Amino acid sequence: MSDPTRLPDLASRALGGAVLAANDESFAAKENLVLPHPAQALPGFGHRGKEYDGWETRRRRSPGSDWAIVRLGVPGVVSAVVVDTAHFTGNYPPQASVEGAAVEGHPTVAELERADWQPLLPLSDLAGDTANTFPVDSGRRVTHVRLTIAPDGGVARLRVHGTAVPDPRPLDAGPVDLAALENGALVTGVSDAYYGLPVQLVSPGLARSMGEGWETRRRRGGGNDWVELSLACEGVVTLAELDTTWFLANAPGSASLTGSGPASEVVVLPRTRLQPDTRHRFVLEGGPAVDRVRLDVFPDGGMARLRLWGRPTAAGREALGRRWFDALPDVQALEVLQSAGVAPAEAGRLVGGRPLGADLPPGVARLVLGPGR
Repeated sequence: MSDPTRLPDLASRALGGAVLAANDESFAAKENLVLPHPAQALPGFGHRGKEYDGWETRRRRSPGSDWAIVRLGVPGVVSAVVVDTAHFTGNYPPQASVEGAAVEGHPTVAELERADWQPLLPLSDLAGDTANTFPVDSGRRVTHVRLTIAPDGGVARLRVHGTAVPDPRPLDAGPVDLAALENGALVTGVSDAYYGLPVQLVSPGLARSMGEGWETRRRRGGGNDWVELSLACEGVVTLAELDTTWFLANAPGSASLTGSGPASEVVVLPRTRLQPDTRHRFVLEGGPAVDRVRLDVFPDGGMARLRLWGRPTAAGREALGRRWFDALPDVQALEVLQSAGVAPAEAGRLVGGRPLGADLPPGVARLVLGPGR
């Protein structure tokens, strides 16, 4: 993608991101770093001095630097980071770096401090009151990032833009939302996003207001508005949910879903009437497999969420598993294989020879390609 900042912010609190620890937050709380809305200029002073919508450490009087550890809401491959110093002018850090780590399970802060941290952004110069944007060249999947500022100061927001790479193992438990960002779906095109971003259609949870959905401007000519998605993987959609919650006088009058995949273009949901402020659920007959879907709304309007529940095909599950395993950092890939009972020597051979080939040992095939393989 020419502009990697158009990819989802994997660290956003709206996706479940969280700041787990910081060595200091004397002036402003670490949790502000991942808030989804732009930083605001706050008036006045509080008990800690001038108030800032961001993270700010004390003035350092000894050598060293300050840091904060962020758990990504959605693990993935990072393409860009934004160290936003909005409203910090005489107190921003002159430099910053970002590292990534991939850790199994639900680690403690102490375990994260001992993790295998790898550089994503080397120590780089920052400007004050600026969204400092840096491309990242990495093909490895990370679950956590660590922001280090040198030597101290304030950062309003940390954005970690990238592509979601889900762990496929939990997806084997049952039907999955093939359109969910956290499962690897991606918005690839949109006709109009004047009032609300289309990525919010596929974000986790329920919308809490009209502002947390996708909404177009009022259409004054012919035609209709649409959004195109690349699904988490190839699959068969069996339940579609078109949620117009919060959209009262501006919901679409009707909508349709068209899919494309190995069997060419198929109608997933024919044009169907919609109601305002309603979670519409449509049970679908299992049709041909699709890996891309287009939502058409007629003629315009807003929608809170789009959910497409179904099951991956064998080919889709294999593509998902191979993408995940090939993107794991070496240390985590070895840990995953050894936890599946693969001998250390064999695990080292497989990790060192990635991408994986076609001939996989049975235990590895079940892990990467899915049950029954």
